[in-house]
Amino acid sequence: MSLWNSWRGLSTRTRLIIGGGIMAYAMFGIFVSDKAEQAFGFVPTEQDKKRLDEAWPKVQVVEREK
Repeated sequence: MSLWNSWRGLSTRTRLIIGGGIMAYAMFGIFVSDKAEQAFGFVPTEQDKKRLDEAWPKVQVVEREK
């Protein structure tokens, strides 16, 4: 039986609980990641932010002749 068929074979309540658990885990990771960056010293400096802004490609708009 494929994974999709196994998933579809679960009851609706079970699928909702599993999906909600995955979303809660992801939200927890998003909220905790900023604190973890600060704890491990991975906060970007102003120089890092400036270098990142300079690395973006520049787009030039050229008028097209008709």
